[in-house]
Amino acid sequence: MEPVAIGARLASAVVAPLVKRLFRRDGVGADLVDRPAHVPGLVSFKGERRTLTDKDLYGIAEELVGRATQSTGMEERLPSYERRAVIHAVADSLRSVGDLDMDDVQAVRLGHLALSQHLRSQNRAATLGLSGDAVALHASVVDTACLHILHFFTQRSSFVPRTLLEQSRRIEELSNRIDTLIARTPSPADAPFEERYAHYIATKHGRLTIFGVDLSGSPEEWPLDAAYLSLDATSGGTDAVPVLLPADHLPAGRDRVLLRGVAGSGKTTLVQWLAVSTARRQLDERLLYLYGLVPFVLPLRTLTRGGAALPTPDGFLSAVGCPLADVQPTGWLDRVLRSGRGLILIDGIDEVPESERQEARRWLQDLIGSYPDNRWLVTSRPSAVREDWLVGDGFTELDLAPMSRDNVIEFVRRWHRAAGIGDQYATELVQAVRAKQDLGRLATNPLMCALICALHQDRRGYLPDSRKEVYDAALSMLLSRRDRERGIHKPGTIRIGQAHQVQLLQKLAYWMIRNGRSEMDRSDAVDLLGKTLPSMPQVAEQGTVEEIYRHLLVRSGLLREPGVGSVDFIHRTFQDYLGAKAAVEDLDFDFLIAHAHLDQWEDVIRMSVAHARPMERTRLLAGLIERGDASRSDPHRLHLLAAACLEHATELAPEVRAEVQRRAADLIPPRSADQARALADVGPVVLELLPGPDELSDDEAYYTVLSATRIGTDAAIPILARYRGLQDLRVRSELARVWSRFDTERFAEDVIAHLGGEDLHFPVSNPGELRALRSFGGRDRIKVSGPITPEDFTRECVPARLTHLWVEVDLGCTWEWLGFFPNLHTLTLEIPLPEIDVSTLRNVRSLRLLRLPEEPLVIGAETLPATTRVVKERIGAARYSASG
Repeated sequence: MEPVAIGARLASAVVAPLVKRLFRRDGVGADLVDRPAHVPGLVSFKGERRTLTDKDLYGIAEELVGRATQSTGMEERLPSYERRAVIHAVADSLRSVGDLDMDDVQAVRLGHLALSQHLRSQNRAATLGLSGDAVALHASVVDTACLHILHFFTQRSSFVPRTLLEQSRRIEELSNRIDTLIARTPSPADAPFEERYAHYIATKHGRLTIFGVDLSGSPEEWPLDAAYLSLDATSGGTDAVPVLLPADHLPAGRDRVLLRGVAGSGKTTLVQWLAVSTARRQLDERLLYLYGLVPFVLPLRTLTRGGAALPTPDGFLSAVGCPLADVQPTGWLDRVLRSGRGLILIDGIDEVPESERQEARRWLQDLIGSYPDNRWLVTSRPSAVREDWLVGDGFTELDLAPMSRDNVIEFVRRWHRAAGIGDQYATELVQAVRAKQDLGRLATNPLMCALICALHQDRRGYLPDSRKEVYDAALSMLLSRRDRERGIHKPGTIRIGQAHQVQLLQKLAYWMIRNGRSEMDRSDAVDLLGKTLPSMPQVAEQGTVEEIYRHLLVRSGLLREPGVGSVDFIHRTFQDYLGAKAAVEDLDFDFLIAHAHLDQWEDVIRMSVAHARPMERTRLLAGLIERGDASRSDPHRLHLLAAACLEHATELAPEVRAEVQRRAADLIPPRSADQARALADVGPVVLELLPGPDELSDDEAYYTVLSATRIGTDAAIPILARYRGLQDLRVRSELARVWSRFDTERFAEDVIAHLGGEDLHFPVSNPGELRALRSFGGRDRIKVSGPITPEDFTRECVPARLTHLWVEVDLGCTWEWLGFFPNLHTLTLEIPLPEIDVSTLRNVRSLRLLRLPEEPLVIGAETLPATTRVVKERIGAARYSASG
């Protein structure tokens, strides 16, 4: 068992009374002095005032070790002679407290872990020859005892030096945290199974597919740690400035989150990351909220395969095909959820047929009603559920933000490192993404970035300009060139050409789409192939249906078996693309139009327009307009879908294009976040339709800006520049927030330079943005949101102008350099550390207000200028405005 788990089982109620016995009981008014006390003079087992015998000391050690072994299940694992040896070793370590050559102030400064290590080092021979479990038990018990020893020191009436007020608070908070963690520690009976389950989760979800890598010797999967890129999520509304939050920290202060994201935006990868991080317990400070939780990954595409009923908690593991389902302890999952230790990750509400979505919601409500104290994350494509769909159930609803340019650059570099490809190709691709607007517009989510990386490598720099061309090229790379370039084919083996593979795969894809599924039973897939093969004799003669199926599964790179007896596509995007191709070839235009109102068909309709010939496009788009005109419930949905299809209509009758644009214009300006999102999905064509701010309400202006910024191409800059003079803080915050998505200098010149600075922090993520601010006189309020060194900041920032600074990334520095800014009076630190040392701010004489998150502790606050006020608050609730 891990040492931290041992310590977590020793509650304050057990340890504190035992530790107090180690020290003298002072009478009322005793030792009321304003100076430190020598530790040996405080103990109760030495000197003339001795009240604790060696036998008593051994008894305390025996009680501590006994409680630790009983509560962790180690009693049966450790032989009796080792338990006795640990008791003696703990007693020796406690006895060493009486030999410390330090006072209580020095001991508290040292910290409980360093004090424990010092005490244990005084008699290392006591643990020689013991097993690893015994040594860990000794260390953990002494660690916990030292925590309470220092807590005892800080509670003494004589312990009053003001320099240690914050350290005292830290010790108390750590003591309280030990008690809090007990609720998250499994019972001894469940602990072994949870260790096995954690290993299963970390193994199953710890790798990602590298889309499209087809070089000899290159891996088809990469470790999640190497591939994962932390993206941002946004929230907002008519009454609040939009909030930008790291997506993997969303459940930290929110027990229930609904996260929306377009196809390929990284929803499933985020679910994997949270599950694996929780299982491994390798958590940075911002992920400590996951400690002790048990993750359950519930992809709805799997749970509802074949029309299966959604499972009750005791069926979670079997429903996802976990091989440990049959050996889980009776009632284990109920115990986990009743104790509030569950992290329930429900992936893909959109992959449930729309007719069954309300049933899925009732299932979720029943689960929450039965087990309300757990953490819940639900993901969905944006169009699948209306705004505020789960707000009534206590959910916070957020959107995954498009990747910024910095995100794209980081992703490209990680992709090339993971794939074992030289930096030259990464540098060339970064330059291409920056130079070509069409390419930059495509690279807005991890899936498209991965495909672009693979195609850039495969084609030696030549890249497609449209989404359809990207998919066409990716299929060619995966289906045709992959095996040929790897030299896999041998005489007598199955060899299926690209065209035939596409025909077979699109049959499977279209079956899933028509049946509202993202997975199908393996037996159904084999039967469907068996009905198709007679019309393809040159394929059928190469092997049995089973052999052809196995070949597609292993060699196409597009299919996988996520569980026993099931098959799906590696990404829903490929299913939609191939299904659309099948629909067009089957001339199923009326069927497509009849289902266009269903969100699961949206991408299929778009790709159908891309696959169709000019007359077929006219038929499809005219049908969407006609259905939208006739709809009484939601005509806007079909009209916007038709507008979104224009991006893929390379050739279209002018009158049809004009009709589509006219109806889209009727939906402008947007009046809600959902409408803004839907307009952004239409693509760059909508930019031509967006109005200026004149005669728009504040809400309409904000949602119009939101639409344009989500499109993320430099073509949006002239539109956004028209809104730069508005005073609405939401508009100004959104314009400042998205700077990194656009060309730095152009966006700065056309937009940033003209924004009013009242209550607005201007974000800078690199030295280039700082230089741009300097070029037009700097700004009073600046937010550091990227890796900028203090040297860069002092060189590029206008010293006399800066009054407010917000730092939300760890710069890895001390803070004396802020004395360079004579008028800086408000500093906000929101850095991912467990504690913040502000002692180096002593020379920042202008500082008046220091704003900190609630959780981090202030170390050295007494050295701040006397007029400085320290305020701790939930900074994330107002990330784009500032007080004071």
